[in-house]
Amino acid sequence: MAEGGDAVRVNGREISTAAIAAEAQNHPAPNAEAAWQAAAEALVMRQLLLDEADRLGVSPGELAGEDGRLLADEDARIEALLEREVKTPQADEATARRYYEQHKARFASPPLVEAEHILFAASPDDKFAYGLATGDARGVIRKLQNDPASFADLAREHSACPSKEQGGNLGQIGPGQTVAPFEEALFALAEGALCPDPVKTRFGVHVIRAGRRLEGRQLPFELVEDKIAAYLEEASWRRAVAQYLAILAGQAEIIGLDLVTADGPLVQ
Repeated sequence: MAEGGDAVRVNGREISTAAIAAEAQNHPAPNAEAAWQAAAEALVMRQLLLDEADRLGVSPGELAGEDGRLLADEDARIEALLEREVKTPQADEATARRYYEQHKARFASPPLVEAEHILFAASPDDKFAYGLATGDARGVIRKLQNDPASFADLAREHSACPSKEQGGNLGQIGPGQTVAPFEEALFALAEGALCPDPVKTRFGVHVIRAGRRLEGRQLPFELVEDKIAAYLEEASWRRAVAQYLAILAGQAEIIGLDLVTADGPLVQ
């Protein structure tokens, strides 16, 4: 492990503590030691690539980044080296289709449910207020069970949510768009059904009714084939680069930093 304050040397070339400290700003981490380690590894990998580019006499040429701007000389040399030395196969249709069949759930549009609700605002930390809100919600549920058509009027009268101006209508809700207890209750309801019990969340207590339900649909392979191929090729390239870096690290003299070399995975 690299430790804050310790210099690192790669093939006799020093990477200063100041350079590592500056690089650490680009590596969010749970603590300073982890950020220092990540920064030191990044700079060591960069130096290994530059040294290999020098050894092979790789010319940077004029390479542009994703924003269209020409890369700086060192960045261009690294890109040119990787383009020359790291080769990965293209993902053909059969490979992409196999991935699609194995991960079909990833390529389906989510179900949507129109939601109506009435919110009785209260903090869960205030047990008395939360209890009153729960009681009020139960009272409104009983009214709705007797008169379902009164939902909009009751929402405008009681709800603490801005949606009361639309009679409590929240529009279409998809997975992950609201808090878990609300979502679980909503998606468990049949179309047009009123939840028979108040639903408690951190915002308060809700009365929920489900509206029209649109089930998710499977996206055809042809619609996602290009995205799958791009993902597989990117993943393959990253693995190949990691293996290439591991080989370079295994051949180098690195002082002040422990790296996993070609005998094991090198994760960047």
